[in-house]
Amino acid sequence: MDRTQKAEAVQGLNGLFAEAGSVIVAHYSGMTVAELGELRAQMRKGGASFKVAKNRLAKRALEGTPAAGIADLFTGPTGIAYSDDPVAASRVLVAYAKGNDKLVILGGMAVGTLLDANGIKALAELPSLDQLRGKIIGLVQAPATKIAGILQAPAGQLARVVSAYANKAA
Repeated sequence: MDRTQKAEAVQGLNGLFAEAGSVIVAHYSGMTVAELGELRAQMRKGGASFKVAKNRLAKRALEGTPAAGIADLFTGPTGIAYSDDPVAASRVLVAYAKGNDKLVILGGMAVGTLLDANGIKALAELPSLDQLRGKIIGLVQAPATKIAGILQAPAGQLARVVSAYANKAA
């Protein structure tokens, strides 16, 4: 890589670190190209990405970003998992690491908070942003549905009483 390519790489990584909802650093030592390809495909399916970058360039790109605290994690063969959704990258990476012992999660950052490997695993168990939104909408709609049911109940009871009297008279 010449200087301009390095500068472009640092600038691209800087934007990634500044805008991502979560950034996770993992060692991928011993993984084959096919395994890395499979990991990247699963990450894309889950709404996240996985990138391998030089540690020196990644550390330089971290300066001045919310994820600057994870600079110490960049030692050895490291890969970067990232996504806009704070949960997506951790969910896919943790699921993949369960099936492949060569992928070791070191730690990361989500929503401005530094997390160790256990924190990333706990984050992976949380529901996604879309699932949380669905639950909130369901909770907001539930009282309105109950009120409508309560208001309709007396009319229904009156109709049943009238029907019962009509059947009794016939």
